[in-house]
Amino acid sequence: MMDIFIRNEREQRLVQYAQNLAQQIEKTANQYDESGKFPFEHFKILEDAGYFRLTVPQKYGGEEISLYEMLLVQEQLARGDASTALSVGWHLLTFLNVREAKTWPEPIFAELCRKAVEEGSLLNIISSERGKGNISRGSLPGTIAKKVPGGYCITGEKAFASLAPILKQFTIIAYLEEENLTAEFLITKNEQVEIVETWDAMGMRATGSHDIIFHDTFVPEAALLYRHHPNGVNRFLAGGRVYSLEIPAVYLGVAGAARDYAIDFAKNTYSHSLENTIAHASHVQQRIGEIEVLYQTARRTLYSIATQVEQNPALKEQLSESVSIAKYVICNYAIDIVTKAMQVVGGRSLSKENKIQRLFRDVQCSRFNPPADDVVIAQLAMELLADKKQVTFQL
Repeated sequence: MMDIFIRNEREQRLVQYAQNLAQQIEKTANQYDESGKFPFEHFKILEDAGYFRLTVPQKYGGEEISLYEMLLVQEQLARGDASTALSVGWHLLTFLNVREAKTWPEPIFAELCRKAVEEGSLLNIISSERGKGNISRGSLPGTIAKKVPGGYCITGEKAFASLAPILKQFTIIAYLEEENLTAEFLITKNEQVEIVETWDAMGMRATGSHDIIFHDTFVPEAALLYRHHPNGVNRFLAGGRVYSLEIPAVYLGVAGAARDYAIDFAKNTYSHSLENTIAHASHVQQRIGEIEVLYQTARRTLYSIATQVEQNPALKEQLSESVSIAKYVICNYAIDIVTKAMQVVGGRSLSKENKIQRLFRDVQCSRFNPPADDVVIAQLAMELLADKKQVTFQL
């Protein structure tokens, strides 16, 4: 069946490339899901295939794929293993975001690009802290950076640090006491940076999203990448946050894998009462039809926004609300798709040997990637209900 969202030969090659990688990592996805260990094996496969350089600018040796293309490859990779796709996605979107927002000093960005291309070095922004709210939207972090001779001393603790076992360098958000603002710092792992293996979640079990503790960690002056001034550029909100569409793309890939599994199961499972496969049962046909409506709607939502960005880049700053709605719609549809797929498969879907139960657990995690559902709904409501100057007409 032709995929209408693949528009040209280049995109077809990228999709086939990602599908091949997905097939390779799927072979051991259940093994890493069960153990909860970080899948270094998967990342070696991706590194050897050049996956880490996909969003790196061409001038620094990367492929410089577009937002649309990133969504295509990530959706396909997630069909093989969602944990691996979600983890490596933070790396891809970081390079895509920084190359467009241009918030970091260019020499540092160039060096990080070189490391990604030549050394297979991964990068992620570690911002989450337990009980501190959404730091990217202004909540003050508990991680503190104090000015010291030659640089800064950083203390504090970060949580949910995906890729923690494999990262050599990463960035964090810390509070600059002397300047009363937050800033992004580049951290290089050393003996003052402690990884605490806390990640033991229900889903996305192989993302290595552990805690990181900074024990009076010294970083040089150059490690301060940029300051968050109240009226300045905030790379997390830049471009209408369109790069963050990568997150729902991963969960859409999970939903697609469940969809395909349910269809294949229906076509190949014989029912003695029907004297035919269960694909001929009306209730199965109903579920498959419902799945397809949700799946096609979710994909059109994702790729229509990416197309809009591509056709009119100037509109990006106005798409923040659309991006939030897309995340809400796609992720909730993905959860419904996997649930309906389990209903098609029946009791067998609960077996630990059945991959669909892994897909079910993984897709639940979509509710906890930003922005959360309640935040999206509240912001939409407040915008609509805000007091604005009313114009009244008298006849």
